[in-house]
Amino acid sequence: MDSPKTVFSCLSLLLALILCFSPTHSSNTIGKGYRLISIEESPDGGFIGYLQVKQKNKIYGSDITTLRLYVKHETDNRLRVHITDAKKQRWEVPYNLLPRDQPPPVGKAIGKSRKTPITVQEISGSELTFSYTTDPFSFAVKRRSNGQTLFNTSSSPNSGFGEMVFKDQYLEISTSLPKDASLYGLGENSQANGIKLVPNEPYTLYTEDVSAINLNTDLYGSHPVYMDLRNVGGKPYAHAVLLLNSNGMDVFYRGTSLTYKVIGGVFDFYFVAGPSPLDVVDQYTSLIGRPAPMPYWSLGFHQCRWGYRNLSVIEDVVDSYQKAKIPLDVIWNDDDHMDAKKDFTLSPISYPRAKLLNFLDKIHKMGMKYVVINDPGIGVNSSYGVYQRGMANDVFIKYEGKPFLAQVWPGAVHFPDFLNPKTVAWWGEEIRRFHELVPIDGLWIDMNEVSNFCTGLCTIPKGKKCPTGEGPGWICCLDCKNITKTRWDEPPYKINATGVQAPIGFKTIATSALHYNGVREYDAHSIYGFSETVATHKGLLSIEGKRPFILSRSTFVGSGKYAAHWTGDNQGTWQSLQVSISTMLNFGIFGVPMVGADICGFYPQPTEELCNRWIEVGAFYPFSRDHANYYSPRQELYQWDTVANSARNALGMRYKILPYLYTLNYEAHMTGAPIARPLFFSFPEYTECYASSRQFLLGSSLMISPVLEQGKTEVEALFPPGSWYHMFDMTQAVVSKGGKRVTLPAPLNFVNVHLYQNTILPMQQGGLISKEARTTPFDLVITFPAGASEGYATGKLYLDEDELPEMKLGNGQSTYVDFYASVGNGTVKMWSQVKEGKFALSKGWVIEKVSVLGLRGAGQASEVEINGSPVANEGKKIEVSSKEHTYVVGLEEEGENKSVMVEVKGLEILVGKDFNMSWKMGISGAN
Repeated sequence: MDSPKTVFSCLSLLLALILCFSPTHSSNTIGKGYRLISIEESPDGGFIGYLQVKQKNKIYGSDITTLRLYVKHETDNRLRVHITDAKKQRWEVPYNLLPRDQPPPVGKAIGKSRKTPITVQEISGSELTFSYTTDPFSFAVKRRSNGQTLFNTSSSPNSGFGEMVFKDQYLEISTSLPKDASLYGLGENSQANGIKLVPNEPYTLYTEDVSAINLNTDLYGSHPVYMDLRNVGGKPYAHAVLLLNSNGMDVFYRGTSLTYKVIGGVFDFYFVAGPSPLDVVDQYTSLIGRPAPMPYWSLGFHQCRWGYRNLSVIEDVVDSYQKAKIPLDVIWNDDDHMDAKKDFTLSPISYPRAKLLNFLDKIHKMGMKYVVINDPGIGVNSSYGVYQRGMANDVFIKYEGKPFLAQVWPGAVHFPDFLNPKTVAWWGEEIRRFHELVPIDGLWIDMNEVSNFCTGLCTIPKGKKCPTGEGPGWICCLDCKNITKTRWDEPPYKINATGVQAPIGFKTIATSALHYNGVREYDAHSIYGFSETVATHKGLLSIEGKRPFILSRSTFVGSGKYAAHWTGDNQGTWQSLQVSISTMLNFGIFGVPMVGADICGFYPQPTEELCNRWIEVGAFYPFSRDHANYYSPRQELYQWDTVANSARNALGMRYKILPYLYTLNYEAHMTGAPIARPLFFSFPEYTECYASSRQFLLGSSLMISPVLEQGKTEVEALFPPGSWYHMFDMTQAVVSKGGKRVTLPAPLNFVNVHLYQNTILPMQQGGLISKEARTTPFDLVITFPAGASEGYATGKLYLDEDELPEMKLGNGQSTYVDFYASVGNGTVKMWSQVKEGKFALSKGWVIEKVSVLGLRGAGQASEVEINGSPVANEGKKIEVSSKEHTYVVGLEEEGENKSVMVEVKGLEILVGKDFNMSWKMGISGAN
C-alpha cells in the first residue's frame, strides 16, 4: 500500500523540469577539472594516481583540492575506477553490506612512483583497456578486442559537457556515447516509452514513496547501472557501467553523451565487458551478489488485497479459488491481520490466533503458504513489546540524540537503524517471536524507502488523537516544522526528486538524522530498504533453516541476492499494464529476476477486459500476484467469469511450465541470468528487437506476445528469425525468415505464447497448487527448425528439495539433467545426462510423453527404441502419433516442404537416470 505524495500543480511541475534541465550553471562554468600529478603502481596489482584541482570556485560548494585515483582490473572482464578525496575517507556504500574488494586506504603514498606522465597512457587488461590524459584529467575505457571506446570522459567544444567536478556535495562526470548505442537501466522508474532509454528524459535516482503511476520519475529503488548494446558491423557487443553510489543523483542522457550529477559520496565505477547481454548480467551479479534462490511455491500464483478485514474473508478467498479451479499457492495479508497496524502483532478480533492457526494448519497441509506485510516504522507505544525492546536496545535512527519521530500507519513511529549490528540482532529476534506466534512462510517488507507521512522535525500533539482513525490514514497529524538549518537538509544542488525537485527530506527521514557510527541519512537514504532486506533475510534464515522468501518494495544494487520485488502501486489502466513489462525487464538487468507487477492494478478498479488481458501477462511474470487497494472493489480472478476463464488458461500453462521456471530460478542463482528477458538477450544480432517492450521471453526461448490495448482481438508480434511453435496448439507454427512482424489472432481468453526452435522444454501436467503439480509426470517438448532435415536441440532441468537454504548440487537433495536431441538421416534421437540422480529417483519422477516439433515431411515414426531396446519387445502401451503443422506464416506460403509434430505417449522413462531414445521417420525426401 502507498501514501500519495503532495500533488504539485502542473505549473510548478513545468517550472521544476525547466530548472532541472536548464541548470543555472553548465559544467563548463563550474570548473576546469583536475590534472594528474603522479601515478603509482600499488602492491595489489592496481594503480594509484593523484589529481589536483586546476581552478577552484564556490559553485555548489568548495572543490576538493586533491583526489586519489585507483584503477584495477579486478577480473578478466571487470575494471574498477575509483576516485575519492586523497586526504580523508568519504562515504561509500558499506563494504559489509555489499561485500567487495576495498581500495587501499587514502592518505598514504603507495608503491614505486613513475615519472609524471605527459602523453596518453594505457593500463590494459584481458578484455578492457583503461587510458588517460593528464591535463585536464580524463579517462577512457575501451574494448580490447576491437578498440571500441565504451566510456570517455574527455570534454571538447562539441561534446556538450565539461570537465570532472568533485566537491563535497556535488560530483559531476560525463561520457560521450555513439548515437547508435542502445541503453537500458538507470532505475527504478516507470518508463512510458519502453525499456530502451530515451534521450532528454529525466533519470533521477533516489528512493521515494512515489506511486509507480508517476512516469519517468524516481521511484522505490536506486540502481545506478546501465547496459549499453551496440551493433558493430553486424556483430552485437554489450557492456555495463555501474556507478556504485547511494547518494541522490540526476543522470542526463542526451543521446550522444551521459552526465552524472551526484550530491555526495565518491566516483566508484565498475565496467563489465560482456560481450553478450547474458555475459553482462553474469559479470554484474558476480560483483553485486547472485540472485536469491526462491522456493518452488513462490513461482505459483499469489493472491493479496489491502482490506481482507478478517480471517473469514481470506478463508472464503481460498475456497473460491478452489471452486473456480484457478491455481493458487499463496494467500497474503496486508496490514489487516495486525493489532492497530503494529508490526509483529495479531488482531485479537479480526484474526484471533487460535482460528488463524487452524486455518494455516489446513492450508499448509494442502501445500499452500501464507505471507504477511511488515513496515519498518515501529509504533511509539509504551505498552507495545516490540517498541519496548527496541528502545531498550537503542536501535532507532536519531535526530539530535533522540529517536527520530515520524508517522506511518500505526501513527507515531521510530525507524530501526539497520546499519547498527544491534538492530539486526533485535530485528531477527522480533521475527523469531512473531513466527512463534504465527507460522508465516515469508515476509513482505513495504514502505522502506523509507516512507513518512510527515516532513521535518515532529512531535506528538497533545490533547488530540493522532491518527484520528477516520479517513485514509496517510494524512500527517503530528506537529511538525521544516528542517532547513543544515546543508544536509538543503544541499546546494537540487536533484529532481519526485520529478519536481522536492526537498530530499520530503515525506521521509530528515536527511540530517544520524545512523550508527554517525552516518548521515543524507548518504544512507537509498540503502535503507536494502539494509532492511539483509536483516530480514538473516532473521528468516535463522528460524527454521528454510529458504527465505522476502518481497521488498525498496531495492538497491545487490537487493536481488536476498529478495524479490514488485513494481509498487500501479493503476488499473492499460498504460500501467504496458509499463509493467519494461519495469520487469529492467529488474532482470538489475540482478532482481523475481519480479512482477500487481495484476489487474492496485487502484482504481480495472475493467473486466483489462483484468482478462492482465492475467494473460501476469501469469508469466516471474512473480505472479493479484493485489488491490483497500478502497477498490474486489478483483480476485474469480470475480468475473471471463477473467476466471482467462486465468485458468494462462495460469494453467504457467503451472505446466513450473519445472522450466524453477530451472530458470536456478540459472539466475548460478549466473544472474534473468527469468524474464528482453528479446535482444536471445537475439542480439537482430537490431529490430532492441526497443521491443511489448513482448518478452521467459528464459532463452519462450516468448509471450500479449494484447496490451483495449478492444483488440489480435496482436502484432515481432518474431526474430527462426521457427516458433504455439504452446497452446503445437501444430501451429510461425517461420520467420530474417525476422518479421506477424498479426496473430488473440480473442479475449487467449494469449500467444511461442516456443523457439532448438529447444527442449520440460513440462508437467499442471494442477491447482504447485505441490500437486510437482508430483505429476513430465513431458518433453522438443523443437527443431520447421522442415529441416537436420537439427539439434538442448534443454535443462533442475530439481531439489526446494526449501533448503541453498540451491546447489552436491547436497544429496538435488538433481540436474541436461537434455539433448538431434534429427538427421531420417532418425530422431534424444538423450539425457543426469548429475546426482538420486534425488529425482527418490521422488519417482518419470517422463510420460515426448513431443517433437518441426520434423520434415508428413510420415510416421517407426522403430522406436529406448535405451537400445525396441519398445515393441517391452510390452509397453506406447502410443505414437503425428500431426501436420499449420503455418500462420512460413513454409506453406513459400511452397516448401511441410513438417509434422510427432508425439510418443505412455513412456515411463526415469528422470533421474540417463536415457536415450530414437526412432526412424518415414519421411519422403529426408536425408
